[in-house]
Amino acid sequence: MSIRAIALDLYRAQQQVAALQKVFDQASLGERDALAQELRAAQKEMETLRKMLDGEKEAGPFRNRFTGFGGKKK
Repeated sequence: MSIRAIALDLYRAQQQVAALQKVFDQASLGERDALAQELRAAQKEMETLRKMLDGEKEAGPFRNRFTGFGGKKK
């Protein structure tokens, strides 16, 4: 998955969390239980996407050192 696609999905997830948070804040106590579960799921998805995006952007030491599976080079 490309960085652009992940970023777009993250943006959509952020918009969904913001919308759910707004509805949750205005909901009655009886409605909040169902909305809380939905909001937690949306937040979890957003965090997963954020971690994916951060992982794609970050070039860790393993990526810089990796030379392949062919063994030692001569």
